Parts: sequence; C-alpha cells; structure tokens
Amino acid sequence: MIDDDMAFRDSLERLLRSAGLYSLSFASVAEFTESELPDVPTCLILDVRMPGRSGLEFQRDLAAAGTSPPIVFITGYGDIPMTVQAMKAGAIEFLTKPFRDQDLLDAVNVGIDRDRERRVQGHCLTALSARFVELTPRERAILIQVVQGRLNKQIAGALGITETTVKVHRSNMMHKIGAQSLPELCQFADQLKLLQKKPERA
Repeated sequence: MIDDDMAFRDSLERLLRSAGLYSLSFASVAEFTESELPDVPTCLILDVRMPGRSGLEFQRDLAAAGTSPPIVFITGYGDIPMTVQAMKAGAIEFLTKPFRDQDLLDAVNVGIDRDRERRVQGHCLTALSARFVELTPRERAILIQVVQGRLNKQIAGALGITETTVKVHRSNMMHKIGAQSLPELCQFADQLKLLQKKPERA
C-alpha cells in the first residue's frame, strides 16, 4: 500500500493481517518504486492525493510501463470525475474514507485473484511461445495457412510442395505446438497474435 499517513498505514496493515493478507506499506510513490517487491500475486492499495506523484499519475505511469498491478484507490477527497478516471483506467475499486473494512478486503481479494489469473495466463503464453519457437519455418508457414482456413491442397499450391508433404508438416506442427484440434490451434494463434504479423517465408 502507498499512503503518506503513517497512522492510516498502520491501521490498514493490522486489518490486512487480521484477514490473513501479507502487506508492505510505503509513504510515497518514490519509496515504493525504489523497493524490491516479492514476485507474488498482489493488489496495490493506493492513496489518490500524496506529495510528489499522485495516485492517479502513478496509475498512468504503471500502465505506460506495462506493469500495472490491480489497484484499489482510497481517498478522503474523492469526486465523481476522479472516480470515473480511475475506474476507466482499470482500478478495481475507488473507496472514499471512511469506508467499511469489508469493502476494502473484498476489493483487495478481487485484485489478488485477478493478478493470480494474469500470472497464470502469462506463464501459459510464455510456454506457448517457447513451443512456437521450436517449429521450423515451413511448419510456421503451414500453421499460418491452416488458421487462415486454407485446405491442405491450397497450402500445397501456395508453398509449392505436395499435399502429402503438407500433411506431414501439419501433423508435426500440431504435435509440437500442443494443439489437439483446429479450434485449439486457432486459439493458440490468436494468443500469439500470429495473424497480426507478416507470415514467414518457408
């Protein structure tokens, strides 16, 4: 959590501990960014108004860096435009002091669950990317053609090879990438954003 009010940070830490949640607290954005954080599913509790970078400014910084964790905003001076801005930028919740303890705990748990899911998806994508790298250029070219809906005969004509050769490469490609069906292969291609890239030459 990042909040410049030490008494409030202490109170929040006690609340989170009582719910079995491990927490770290920081007095400013600068203190947070200079710290080494554990690599675990997390949710950032962020005060809106602080000396230096405000909570909303820091939210924009994190989004621009592509490292934005789920955020629960807290403030004693909230207004509707500020709330709308935070929520549109992906905040889990925007709580105005005084708020119910359970409302904060519920929001933090939603954030942690969301971050856990994001991490799992990230690991899956990393593994999928590693399998894609193992494909030969010809197998990658056939993968692209397959997910574009082309038949083996059409692929053979486009690549200048026999239909039997296409079937062999296609079978090897499906095995290496770990796809059990054409819909699953299309899903993998979508995750890898293959159709947004220029096809490789075989």
